[in-house]
Amino acid sequence: MSYEEICRAVVSGNEAKVKELTKSMVDAGSDPLEIINQGLIAGMNIVGPRFKNGEMFVPEVLMSARAMSAGLDIVKPLIADTDLPSVGKVVIGTVKGDLHDIGKNLVAMMMESAGFTVINLGVDISPEKFVQAVKEHNPDVVAMSALLTTTMLSMKDTIEVLKEEGLRDKVKVVVGGAPISKDFADEIGADGFAPDAASATELCKQLIA
Repeated sequence: MSYEEICRAVVSGNEAKVKELTKSMVDAGSDPLEIINQGLIAGMNIVGPRFKNGEMFVPEVLMSARAMSAGLDIVKPLIADTDLPSVGKVVIGTVKGDLHDIGKNLVAMMMESAGFTVINLGVDISPEKFVQAVKEHNPDVVAMSALLTTTMLSMKDTIEVLKEEGLRDKVKVVVGGAPISKDFADEIGADGFAPDAASATELCKQLIA
């Protein structure tokens, strides 16, 4: 029984195995933070680059992310919130009028596995709801997703409302989704654009470094 085994089970997306190994290691007195860092997150650190290189696909990555989350659920209650190192806080949501969430959830899972605290607002999120979440959670990054060309402009509206509320300078805004391009991100005044989940995580790390 080793961290390596948990790591491999995460990569292969074997949720039952991850749960079983995590429980055994907890029972054996392993350090919960080490289980997270050397087992669960180590697994996702392999998955991210493979996904980016086209060696793994969305369904497999989702399975790995779910397996990792299942392990985290077992370990999290054992550690005080203060011990969990967070690299930053992200509010993420799919914009108003858009109900697509697979890509957004994948981004959220990848960010969580990279150590971000993620507040996932869900789908069909209005500019006002994003602003409310910024006021409530005080995040480092607001991440918006859109899959329809018709909903892309809601990203621009959200940035405008953040400006009106005097919050724009307090957060970095990143956008993504099938119809979104770097040009569009620049045009609406976003801080960054990511073509996929692995890049989104890297982008956020760079923006708040």
